[in-house]
Amino acid sequence: MIEVKNLVKRYGDHYAVNHLSFTVEDGQIFGFLGPNGAGKSTTMNIMTGYLAATEGQVLVEGHDILEEPEAARACIGYLPEIPPLYPDMTVEEYLRFCAELKKIPKEQRTDQLTKVLALTHLEDMSARLIRNLSKGYRQRVGLAQAILGFPKIIIPPWAWIPSRWWRSGISFGIWQRTTP
Repeated sequence: MIEVKNLVKRYGDHYAVNHLSFTVEDGQIFGFLGPNGAGKSTTMNIMTGYLAATEGQVLVEGHDILEEPEAARACIGYLPEIPPLYPDMTVEEYLRFCAELKKIPKEQRTDQLTKVLALTHLEDMSARLIRNLSKGYRQRVGLAQAILGFPKIIIPPWAWIPSRWWRSGISFGIWQRTTP
């Protein structure tokens, strides 16, 4: 569950987010709609701990994103609109690096990499340098990174999620698994 309580992000006199509150229950798919500048990305960045709020609170599975950032982030797989990729790494090297950053136990890494490569249809690209991938494949690598560790909540950008992935049994958006 994600609880956002009275969230405010202010830049000087400008409110990017103005006293926003909502709850995303387990198993619920939730998305933000609104014009440019409405605070959608700012809210997502605050919810994932990449940006501090001016006021308010975000609880992720009961963990305050400011007071327990590691515990809260461990529950979230986040993919920003422009994935932070390392072009000089192969897909597999990058995902192994991400698995280490996410503190996935060594004995689970190979199995998890195999699963996320299959889910994102990247098996044939695992030995390629990221710089040599198309934009679509780079986005898949970013998504594979977000899925790695199989967090309970997945937060990707909505704009580029292919409809066939919606039908694949993977749910996207602010998505919360109901089973491990």
